[in-house]
Amino acid sequence: MVVRTDAASRRPGRRPWTTPDVRLWTGIAGLAVAVLLVFEFTVRMSMGPRPALDEPEALVDFISSTSTKSLVKTLTDTVMMGFLIVFHAGLKQLIVEASPRLSWIGDTLFGAGIAFVAVTLVGDSLEAGAALDTVGAIGEPIAIRALTDGYLMMFGPMTCVLISVMAASAGYGIHSSGALPRWAPRVAYVVAILNLAGMLTTFGGTSNEAWYSVGGWGAAAFATFPWLAWVIAVSVAVFLERRAELRAGAGAALLIPEA
Repeated sequence: MVVRTDAASRRPGRRPWTTPDVRLWTGIAGLAVAVLLVFEFTVRMSMGPRPALDEPEALVDFISSTSTKSLVKTLTDTVMMGFLIVFHAGLKQLIVEASPRLSWIGDTLFGAGIAFVAVTLVGDSLEAGAALDTVGAIGEPIAIRALTDGYLMMFGPMTCVLISVMAASAGYGIHSSGALPRWAPRVAYVVAILNLAGMLTTFGGTSNEAWYSVGGWGAAAFATFPWLAWVIAVSVAVFLERRAELRAGAGAALLIPEA
């Protein structure tokens, strides 16, 4: 850790401040995403398939019976977005520390990450709104369908565009700076390409059973999940590199003779 040397940290009676370890917190944020993702996926699978949007009675019954699980899922996703902000900030810092000339690439990565978080939170709000419409009242089919149409686009094609920008920026920044192992940028490029393909689900309809549709599993399986899996893998790599650096530092300290 780096000790601050500003005037406030040198005041009598005050302990010196230290800047947070960027590798430590980047790794923690990524692993937190892993835990929350597994929990969210488990909750989503327990909800079962959503009825077609042109079946209003079945749709209202489904949303009513799964409202609590839906609210739990959206709350979990909201917390996960908070950790993703920390991860994107940490990854940007790692790239810039390794190569200051890539600052604009880091800014692109972080900016796309913030936009991704914002779009996801709006989508979560729409999904939670559909669930809340049935709590203590009879759900309104038109309102539920409108809210569902909205969040499906946000969780699908819209996020695919932003993930493509994030993955491409991260891949280029890591490749050019050497901040992480060589596999990291290669996988990031693959993720970017997969998400570009996921954008086309815009024209696939909203069927929950169709694979390549806005409401299907295609975009999630080949776009969103690969990105989150990459985030988790990078977090593990950051932890391993940090541990190696700490061990190397400790070994060097033992070799320094006492004065």
